[in-house]
Amino acid sequence: MAMKLAATSAIRSFASSSGISGSSAFARCLHASAGSKKIVGVFYKANEYAAKNPNFLGCAEGALGIREWLESQGHQYIVTDDKEGPNCELEKHIPDLHVLISTPFHPAYVTEERIKRAKNLQLLLTAGVGSDHIDLKAAAAAGLTVAEVTGSNVVSVAEDELMRILILVRNFLPGYHQVITGEWNVAGIAYRAYDLEGKTVGTVGAGRIGRLLLQRLKPFNCNLLYHDRLKMDPELENQTGAKFEEDLDAMLPKCDIVVINTPLTEQTRGLFNKDKIAKMKKGVLIVNNARGAIMDTQAVVDACSSGQIGGYSGDVWYPQPAPKDHPWRYMPNQAMTPHISGTTIDAQLRYAAGVKDMLDRYFKGEEFPLQNYIVKEGKIASQYL
Repeated sequence: MAMKLAATSAIRSFASSSGISGSSAFARCLHASAGSKKIVGVFYKANEYAAKNPNFLGCAEGALGIREWLESQGHQYIVTDDKEGPNCELEKHIPDLHVLISTPFHPAYVTEERIKRAKNLQLLLTAGVGSDHIDLKAAAAAGLTVAEVTGSNVVSVAEDELMRILILVRNFLPGYHQVITGEWNVAGIAYRAYDLEGKTVGTVGAGRIGRLLLQRLKPFNCNLLYHDRLKMDPELENQTGAKFEEDLDAMLPKCDIVVINTPLTEQTRGLFNKDKIAKMKKGVLIVNNARGAIMDTQAVVDACSSGQIGGYSGDVWYPQPAPKDHPWRYMPNQAMTPHISGTTIDAQLRYAAGVKDMLDRYFKGEEFPLQNYIVKEGKIASQYL
């Protein structure tokens, strides 16, 4: 069902997306010419955890499980976790790589400057979902293809969002901290612990993940709202019981819980600033597994400190990895983690298989599944415009 919806959405997206003009727009052909290709993968380092699970494919050591396959066909496969700064390992390979694979969990930021220096680059693949670490306009102007493994981790992220909602609503973390510090103070937890039933939950964005979350929330008997640029099909709307809210500012004051499920674009960057947060109920709970840069970092800190935000949970930060002095690490009433929601072992198996499939198609000169394209032939998928 999720993959079917993804395909339908992708057809709409590319049918309505606008092209990038300019003489260089189609300068680079997607399909691989004959001969060895240089493929660079950027993944997080697992160190001692790499050997603990044979299906741990999303780390640098696991390398998506495609090294033997690529090298048996004569291709060069370089894998690193070193992606930042002028002297990093990734920079050494920018001038002559053909394909760059990265993940949202340890993103290689592909800037316009890097694209200009990558003279052989043809294909940018995201192992997972979410390609905002790439300058998509620059990629389109350069005639690059950008693709991701659409649908590969949407279940993983939706389940994680539901978990975070419950953690915040039930005030779970103070109780956990009491246990590990040897305390026992029921009142210190119960004074702000609630049932999820009967609460109003609004999702900002009702794409693949947002719809799955709404489906999972229905049995909790919540009042479900959603804001999106597209209204759901009536059948799906009836199935979830969610009500469409065209005006985001009108929806926010109604919500006890707000979940961010919108892509990071020029329009959504910094969307939740001081003014937007002030429109919400005092004590609102916010879950954000979308992208950290959708939030104004300091506005979230201030609102958590004042009590305007009663609890904030998510796994996305800006930048990533988050520096040790990132203020979200130290603000009150937070339940933050590193970026983990979409990199479960199950998700890793799906996006590793998806990357291998697209590489195989690339070598054979075949098209990718339409829903996987983020940039194709100078056009950017509409959800990123």
